[in-house]
Amino acid sequence: MAAGRLEAQDHPPENGFTPLEHPVPRLLPHIDGSVLPSLGGFGKHQKQLVVLTWIPALFIGFSQFSDYFLLAQPHVTCLQPLTNETNWTAGPPPVTVPGGAPAWHLKVNGTGEGLGDSNGMLCACKEWRLELQTGLSQNVVTKWNLVCDSAWKVHIAKFSLLVGSIFGYLVMGVMADWFGRHPVLIISVLFMLGFGVSVAFSVNVTMFSTLRFFEGFCLAGLALSLYVLRIELCLPAWRFSMTMVASFLMVVGQLLMPGVAALCRNWPDRDDWQVLQIVIISPFVLMLPYVWLFPESLRWLLATQHYKRSKVMMLSIARKNEVNLTTEPSGVLTELEQELHKKPQRTCIVKMMSTRNLWKNIVVLCVNSLTGYGIHHCFARSMMDPEAQPIALCHADYYTMAGIAVATCLAVCPAVGLMGRRGGLLTFMIITALASLLQLGLLNLFGKYGLRHDTVLRDTLNRKFSVAFSIIGMFSSHAVSTLSIFFCAEITPTVIRGGGLGLVLASAGFGMLTAPIMELHNQKGYFLHHVIFACCTLLCIICLLLLPEPRGQPLPESMADGETFTRQTLLHPGEQHLLLAKTDGDYSRVHDTPLHLTTTGGATVAAATALAAVPASYALATGGEVIGNHAIANGV
Repeated sequence: MAAGRLEAQDHPPENGFTPLEHPVPRLLPHIDGSVLPSLGGFGKHQKQLVVLTWIPALFIGFSQFSDYFLLAQPHVTCLQPLTNETNWTAGPPPVTVPGGAPAWHLKVNGTGEGLGDSNGMLCACKEWRLELQTGLSQNVVTKWNLVCDSAWKVHIAKFSLLVGSIFGYLVMGVMADWFGRHPVLIISVLFMLGFGVSVAFSVNVTMFSTLRFFEGFCLAGLALSLYVLRIELCLPAWRFSMTMVASFLMVVGQLLMPGVAALCRNWPDRDDWQVLQIVIISPFVLMLPYVWLFPESLRWLLATQHYKRSKVMMLSIARKNEVNLTTEPSGVLTELEQELHKKPQRTCIVKMMSTRNLWKNIVVLCVNSLTGYGIHHCFARSMMDPEAQPIALCHADYYTMAGIAVATCLAVCPAVGLMGRRGGLLTFMIITALASLLQLGLLNLFGKYGLRHDTVLRDTLNRKFSVAFSIIGMFSSHAVSTLSIFFCAEITPTVIRGGGLGLVLASAGFGMLTAPIMELHNQKGYFLHHVIFACCTLLCIICLLLLPEPRGQPLPESMADGETFTRQTLLHPGEQHLLLAKTDGDYSRVHDTPLHLTTTGGATVAAATALAAVPASYALATGGEVIGNHAIANGV
């Protein structure tokens, strides 16, 4: 073929027609297939940087689960009731509130009411004792007595970190696409240290909640930039395993958090919660050297045409991986030299709306992550034992959730290895839907028609089956959330990967936000909450079939790459070719009529292909006339 092209160039046709030249394929857009292999593949340089992204994952786990200790509800004991406003005639013994609720509320006439109902009621206690069961002797709730009529401030404080994270994912994702991953990483670390330490010196709950909002904002930027950098450093075979190691380290941080809280107990000069906040923020100081140790993402530089910076970085990577680019046969560096004159081009996530397939894939994954984290709280609440003691309830629930997260990390890896990204996500979503539907419907039918007379046995079986389905549902929903985030990082193009991943992570934040919202409303509407998310799981199962399978595929770099990254057809290429060949056979008679094309004055008739596809009686040649079933050109 190459010899034919050279011969055609040496002897052009007499009419001046030159056949089309096949353009030489470019190497720079194919980063996984050409650029990274020419630089040593997943070499020493990339492995060192991936390890640097793992270390902060442990600290991020500390910060994300700090609310369980800083804002834990204490065990309340009423020491001095308001006897002058009630019908009590003698000084009663101390009243202990079970379940870690803030305090009893009584009406003015002394009629007892439920827990947490403060509409038109006064707090029944003049003095109380607040005891924490989470390792600390004092936290934010006990510091400012956030009980009775002030209990709602605890939920606002819980909202602040989550809402800050949601805004952080959205804003920092766009900034990572526009300015690069490295600036977002460094800015997030610096402001994380500033706002995190300031939280420990809050003078009231309003200041605490405000600073926690900005802490969550910076924590989101830090987590997002590290996730994107880790994905873009790896070749296709390493992406999932390197990401799951980081997820496992975050779970390790969750497991170690109770021990860290216990070490901060009874500090001599500071309150326990202040010491805990400083302890979980101070390790981020280790990330300050990342300003010099961690470079910008080479994949992002090439995708946005920062070719001058890319050349410097490629030479540095090749030197660390002990690769000589001057003798490298692929010609990547030579092609890069020819592109140095081009100006950088940045893309915003808003351009996703002009695509046909990409925005649908991202929306499906957003709904998946929202459903996974939202229904996770439904299963967690169903698993709690209302009759357990507060200390046992707190530790059992916390370690159960952490253990389920560990089991999820261990089970997702072989499942994805066997079934792929889409198959694994679909399987775990089906399990989540089954666990939810069985918990909502089967248990009620079983108790209503199976054991209608033996109420004790019926309640016992309902409780055991509900706990079992809750554990299965928490396991599968956690896997759905993890895979949805990773799936988005793989199918979103490099030029908008930060914004796309930010959308999915923000959706996950909205799902987690349902937990404090339900607590604020005293779990009212919980059943409807569970039913809505159960319906969402069924919708997600249908939509997941539309997603592509990114396992073993190179990461898309441009918007065009992301748009063409679609679901494969059900037919194999061979079967599809045979089907098309069978369809074309019905029009074989079209070619029975000869068709003669000539040129007048040396002009080239370019419509030969189009004319061959229609009957000859309708063939039309330029400057000719139709006679019978033959097209005869003028001048013959």
